[in-house]
Amino acid sequence: MSILSPQLMPEPYRIKMIEPIRLLPEAVRRQRLAEAGYNTFLLRSADVYIDLLTDSGTNAMSDAQWGALMMGDEAYAGSRSFERLQEAVRDVYGFPYLVPTHQGRGAENLLSKSWIKPGQAVAGNMYFTTTRAHIELAGGVFHDVIVEEAHDAGSNLPFKGNVDLRRLEALMDRTGREGLAYVAVGAPVNMAGGQPVSLDNLRQVAALCRARDARLVLDGARLVENAYMISRREASCQGRPVAEILREMCALVDAIAVSAKKDAYVNIGGFLATRDKGLYEEAMNLCVLYEGLHTYGGLAGRDLEALAVGIREMIQDDWIAHRVAQVEYLGRRLAARGVPIVHPIGGHAVFIDASAFLPHLSQDDLPAQALAAWIYQATGVRAMERGIVSAGRDEAGRNHRPSLELVRLALPRRVYTQTHLDYVADGIARLHERRAQLPGLRFAYEPPRLRFFQSRFVPEPIKAAA
Repeated sequence: MSILSPQLMPEPYRIKMIEPIRLLPEAVRRQRLAEAGYNTFLLRSADVYIDLLTDSGTNAMSDAQWGALMMGDEAYAGSRSFERLQEAVRDVYGFPYLVPTHQGRGAENLLSKSWIKPGQAVAGNMYFTTTRAHIELAGGVFHDVIVEEAHDAGSNLPFKGNVDLRRLEALMDRTGREGLAYVAVGAPVNMAGGQPVSLDNLRQVAALCRARDARLVLDGARLVENAYMISRREASCQGRPVAEILREMCALVDAIAVSAKKDAYVNIGGFLATRDKGLYEEAMNLCVLYEGLHTYGGLAGRDLEALAVGIREMIQDDWIAHRVAQVEYLGRRLAARGVPIVHPIGGHAVFIDASAFLPHLSQDDLPAQALAAWIYQATGVRAMERGIVSAGRDEAGRNHRPSLELVRLALPRRVYTQTHLDYVADGIARLHERRAQLPGLRFAYEPPRLRFFQSRFVPEPIKAAA
């Protein structure tokens, strides 16, 4: 069955364990939302019906992964479990050196502290929240070099995550070799709506970096999804196995920082992998300070075992095909009901265009934050904001103003069924029908860093229709 058909392709698994969920009455959801300061991150999990806040660490592990937990070697040093993880990373990603971390931001921290000198530039294809925070904490300055189409929710360019080579080369000209710490490519690009990078573009970026003696890094949190979208959208790669494309992408870069809580299905874990021995030795040393010994990186032996199994499972083509098909199914259902979403549909989430959904709100009314709140109130579905709140402030205290105001519906892997997705689409579509009645929000409390996690808000008065 084609995954582009109206029906979702059957799951390549069967369910053998369940977790009860409940839908609270709307009056109770309204109260819970107010208690959470209209921030979906501050809602209690028990009060959420369908949780699409993130696909990070919320996935369902396989029976093989659960069995692997019992094999964990909890030795402080020299663990057999680390050796199995190291072997899996070498086989699947192709990197000889591995430093495990508690999750992806631990790897970002080790990379930033190892390679960034104060004042240096880091080029990337659109910012990600924790990535930019670690770059700035290390004294670096982030520069966006993504293609212009990435800022247009309606553009159907198949690879909106691509690096604009002219912008990257111009930045290299300005900074010189010593002024550029490294180039960081996210694949796919979360903040642009889960948009992938083409293999051809990554090859060109790698060639430019080699010519300029610049280091190249991949954010590998959802690299398997990017590889799958390459196999479907890039003419020269159609039909190629995901594992093969993944390995080729990794062969083009010096290092990869990975939140393993996405592709590899596990509930915790990450790693920094590289072929640069100098980076490996520095990251190992920093790991002892920030994460734990370099052979466990803040993880239990059982976590290392489950991760090793998940890395091998994630590259099975039927698993990733169904994962992306679920996202596409939800996106098509929403679009068919008139809900404005980012096109093309990404690999891990459907992104609603909050500015188009709530055209009566300005960016200062925090439309994406507001829409995420009203979705929960109306349906019990938890989503998250990816807009001005996530973008934060600059050194002068001014809001960064991204061109996109998005609400992300991230699908955990192997968790929800087609019936759940139908409920999500129908509920949001009904909310869209009364969109003119939905107010914006304003800040009631704002922390200094990564404010979207802990900020609290209050509703603004409802604006009259123009």
